[in-house]
Amino acid sequence: MSEPQPNPAQLPPTNAIDIPSNRAFESWFEYPVRVQPHHTDYSGIVWHGTYLTWMEEARVECLRSIGIEFADLVALGCDLPVVELSVRYHRSMELGIPAIVKTRMNEVTGVRINWDYAIVSPDRRQLYLTAKVTLVALDRERGKIMRQLPTNVKDALAKISSIHNN
Repeated sequence: MSEPQPNPAQLPPTNAIDIPSNRAFESWFEYPVRVQPHHTDYSGIVWHGTYLTWMEEARVECLRSIGIEFADLVALGCDLPVVELSVRYHRSMELGIPAIVKTRMNEVTGVRINWDYAIVSPDRRQLYLTAKVTLVALDRERGKIMRQLPTNVKDALAKISSIHNN
């Protein structure tokens, strides 16, 4: 006799990804999106990889908002690849639905940059996704992890920290 399988709707939330309260969204960078046909699978539901693309777009735009152009990082020989990713899908999204991708830099430890994400409805009543991403500074020429972040990148990232802590 096999043991009963747990009902996915009753699984406890993971410890790695908290369900943020609406109050926690106040200091996050916001990036609006709308579900287009190419974002969906055959059933009209957003394909899981689309969320990752939206998260990266929001992160790049957040950096741009404080003066860091990703192209400039590349020109400096610095890349910021994702080295860790954890995602919690709370509710599916369908064709035509607008949403807000919220992102914030959580902490910088050495050359590791941790980001938090939430995708919510414009009225903040629906939570579609929460996620955490860790980037690491990589020397593009050598293909190795940098020992420390370039000074100008550190200074710019400090702007994000001060914005989110106010």
